[in-house]
Formats: sequence, C-alpha cells, structure tokens
Amino acid sequence: MKPARRPSNPLFSSGPCAKRPGWSLDALDGALLGRSHRSKPGKAKLKEVIDLTRAVLAIPGDYRIGIVPASDTGAVEMALWNLLGERGVDMMSWESFGKEWVTDVTKQLRLSDVRTIQAPYGELPDLSQADFSRDVVFTWNGTTSGVRVPDGDWIPADREGLSICDATSAAFAMDIPWSKIDVATWSWQKVLGGEAAHGMLVLSPRAVARLESFQPDRPLPKIFRLTSGGKLIEGVFVGDTINTPSMLCVEDAIDGLRWSLSVGGLTQLIRRSEQNLRIVSEWVAASTWAGFLGDDPATRSCTSICLRFTDPEVTALTPEAQADFAKKLAALLEKEEAAFDAGSYRDAPPGLRLWGGATVENEDMEAVLPWLDWAFATIKAETFGR
Repeated sequence: MKPARRPSNPLFSSGPCAKRPGWSLDALDGALLGRSHRSKPGKAKLKEVIDLTRAVLAIPGDYRIGIVPASDTGAVEMALWNLLGERGVDMMSWESFGKEWVTDVTKQLRLSDVRTIQAPYGELPDLSQADFSRDVVFTWNGTTSGVRVPDGDWIPADREGLSICDATSAAFAMDIPWSKIDVATWSWQKVLGGEAAHGMLVLSPRAVARLESFQPDRPLPKIFRLTSGGKLIEGVFVGDTINTPSMLCVEDAIDGLRWSLSVGGLTQLIRRSEQNLRIVSEWVAASTWAGFLGDDPATRSCTSICLRFTDPEVTALTPEAQADFAKKLAALLEKEEAAFDAGSYRDAPPGLRLWGGATVENEDMEAVLPWLDWAFATIKAETFGR
C-alpha cells in the first residue's frame, strides 16, 4: 500500500544538498548585490564566511582558511598542483572522486613517485599502508560510496609529509581532528546546503611552509596561484578572493553558518547527521531487499548513505538490468514526490543514495523509508510480471 505521509522536504540530493530547515529567499535579503567583492563591505562579507567557518569547525587560529573558485574540485586541484612533487605521494582511493585525484596526479601532473592504495566501492583500503614520510592524499568521506575513514588515528602527529584531505561531504557532519590535517577542502553545496561553484581551502602551518619553500617545476594558471615571490598570498585567506565570487552565494553561506551556530554548533550538526544514519540503519536491519553498500558499521557514512540491493531475484539480474531497475526505482520516487535525486552515483553499484547531512530533518528521513519499500515492491512486480 502506498504510504500516506510524504517527507515535508523530499530533497535527498548529495549535492547541491537540501537547504537548512526554514530556509526561504528572505535569507538572502542582506546580499551585497551590485557591489564589488573587493569593496570594504564586500571583503567584510567574505571575511565573515571565513570567521564563521573557523568558529563552527573549531579550526586552529594558525590555520589559514580561504574561499577559492570551482567548488571542492577547484580547491583539491589547487592543493595538488601547488603542493605535490616535493616528495613521493600516496594516493588513497575507494570511490569515484578519489579515483579522479589519482588520474590528475598520474596523468596530468605526471609525478614519477606515486603509489596508489585503493579499494572497491563499499570498502576502505588498508589505511596502515599509508606512508607519512610521503605526502598522503585521501577523501575523508566517499560521497559516491557511502564509506568514510573512522577517525584520524591512522595519521601520525609526527608525520614528515603532508596529509591532504578532500573533506567535501564530511565537513560540518563529522569530527575532523585538525592536528592530523595539513590541507582540507570542501564546497558550500554539501552539509550546510549552500550554493555550488565555491570551494573552501584550509592550510596548516606545515602546508604554508611547503608552499613557501617548494617551487613546482610546472606552470600554474593564475586561478591556482597561492604564492607570489615565494610568499603566501595572505589576502586569499582574509577575503580577497582570486576571482569574483557570487555575493548572493556568499550571503547564503553566511546564513547556513549562522544557522549552524543557532542549533548548537558542530556537536549538534554531527548529532543530526548521525541520527539520520541510525534511522536508516534500523530500517536496513529489518529490510528484505536493501543493505548498505559499505558492510562495516564503523566506516558507514552519515551523509552519503548508499544502499545496495540484497533481494535474490534482483541481484540475479545482469548488472545492466540492475542499473535499469535502480533508475526506475528512483524515477518512481521522484514521480511521487517522495524523494528527489535518490539514485546511486553513475559509476557506483546500482542502488539508492540518500543524503543524510545536517540540513535533512530526522523526521523526513523516517518518512521516506516506507516509500522506498513501496517503490521497490512496485518496480519488482513490474519487472517480474507479478
């Protein structure tokens, strides 16, 4: 039977993600439209994003925080092109975005000393293999695989190389130990539901020292440059952005950060997200057709919650037929306005993906699960002629 109650907000996309509860266009009334981002009030708005970010995430005072172009991808690329090559690098990969960073380092930067340590979707590589006498690049949370590193214990405090972390679907929903991180990146469009195209770049003092002491033997486009004359361009980290940001998006980012503080800061953001995972976990435990893509409870993501099929008849289908089944399932959920954008990532195993970040209300996560059961039963009956 079709469920009677729909989620109040059926937006479960993994990016751009749902806006914070209660959001409306009125939240953008203070946007500095028609003014230069380099004006005094423009820089003040950008600096407010940086200052609020530091406050919410408890980022140490000697770490630099910058707003950079091209979302998380731009921030990661900026880090890789500026910092890598001084020593060997270990690339940790277990989902599509991690694989893209491997491609960039091996085929674009063409570094000679690269080790790739990888695992298939749903698993983590052996983190103990990472050699921190080298630089280590990894994603904290696999947006397309639903698998995250459990903590930062595997990263030594006395490392010689840099730890470079793509934290785009982890920041604001997971506890990131800053003493273990030299570079972190993310985008506004994830956990706080901001708008796309803007990235954040966090640098430890060790990363700044590398930037000022290492000159890559490759040209750097202007949009990537973080140093001038061998010194860090400090303006990037106080609101003097490399290119022109959208001041409408800046206002939206400020709204999301202020909301974060209003609900209790990082502790409560994490609690909201972890509760979404608990809700889905209880449902999966009783499900006859769905399981987590990641089998290990200790490494399951609380933001990008990835589900696979376990029903024997469905898993007996060819991979192509399973992918078609998953597309029909996601399309039915969208048609019923029960869940939008709930399909798995295009390169991931067939299944569903529900965003469980802090802007998704726990009540909406509870409400969507009966719809998954109904939609699965409907598509299965159509597929097998029942």
